[in-house]
Amino acid sequence: MTGSRGVQVNSSFDVIVIGGGIAGVSIAYELAEHRSVAIVERESTLAFHTTGRSAATFLESYGNSTVRAITRASRDFFLSPPDFVDGPLIADLPLLIVANDTEVPGLREQYRTVHGPAASTIELVNGASAEALNPMLRPGYTALAMVDYGSLELDVHGLHQGYLRGLRQRGGVVKRSAGVVAARREGSLWVLTDAAGNEHRACTVVNAAGAWCDEVATTFGAAPIGIAPLRRTAFMVPAPRDLPSASASAVNRTMTAVNRTMTMSASEDFYFKPDGAGFLCSPADETLTMPSDAKPDDLEIARAIERLNEATLLAVRSVSASWAGLRSFTVDRSPAVGPDPTVDGLFWFAGQGGYGIQMAPALARAGASLLAEGDLPDNLLATGVTAAGLAPDRSALAA
Repeated sequence: MTGSRGVQVNSSFDVIVIGGGIAGVSIAYELAEHRSVAIVERESTLAFHTTGRSAATFLESYGNSTVRAITRASRDFFLSPPDFVDGPLIADLPLLIVANDTEVPGLREQYRTVHGPAASTIELVNGASAEALNPMLRPGYTALAMVDYGSLELDVHGLHQGYLRGLRQRGGVVKRSAGVVAARREGSLWVLTDAAGNEHRACTVVNAAGAWCDEVATTFGAAPIGIAPLRRTAFMVPAPRDLPSASASAVNRTMTAVNRTMTMSASEDFYFKPDGAGFLCSPADETLTMPSDAKPDDLEIARAIERLNEATLLAVRSVSASWAGLRSFTVDRSPAVGPDPTVDGLFWFAGQGGYGIQMAPALARAGASLLAEGDLPDNLLATGVTAAGLAPDRSALAA
């Protein structure tokens, strides 16, 4: 249908979700159970930015207490995914955090923070045990290590496509190349205009635009909440070819299911994990940047290679591929989920940081429950997570 001003007027929806990454598709799916829902995405491809560049892990020992609780609440979904997911989403991938002599006090403190009844798969091990878990560690480098046997590798593409499939089964609509450039209020409806001049109408708009969430909020007349996009660089290296026979055997064992680990330094200045015939590596950098199509940082890659060669037998000499993504954090590094405090009909679903994939199932249910009922599901409330603790204006409420 064409309106009087020559623009294309689309059907109205109960909810429009801005952003087609894992945040957007997961909450859109949950909301579509009882509402008409459309996703509008600025790119021609969904999950083009952060979601499509994720390291694809489920780490219950990673992040602050809120993140860890939401992650734990998501585990059952990954272990037994619903019918709309095509195939399994997980593979075993223990997390091994290694400390040299100077990093031991910090690792012991981290262990005290995350260990407990809710994290019974976590334990401290000595250097020899760490080297047995990952034979690619340089002998004698590790003084102490923490291992989380409950960590998993996730199929990010399978998860994203599953949610997208489930959304469409529930009648949801996806509009690509539809970046929102203007928004106005007409009675109880939002009217969104995209870059092509098309109009999209809805009672409620969910801001799930990742690194662009603050920018999107200003389009609706809302105040930014301080989303910080932090660049994370990653790169691939081939498995070493010129190790002594004993070490070469270690490489082969590392690439088997028994010895696959994600290994991280206690200072979080590098991590690596097997990926196909090589290793996915990262300097674990967090460089504040503008919302953008992030590019890898060559200096950070060089720094990571130096640390990897110090701590491991990878003997990195070349990089076969590199990329970067943006991990968008709030000040306290917990997600911002809830209604905007001043703008009617605008709902925040932002600040998933580096945990958006592993939190997606429980966080999407939390967002849908907050939008519909004004509170969180009982299973999340039981963990100590509260609506006030996720509110986009929680800093002001606490002041």
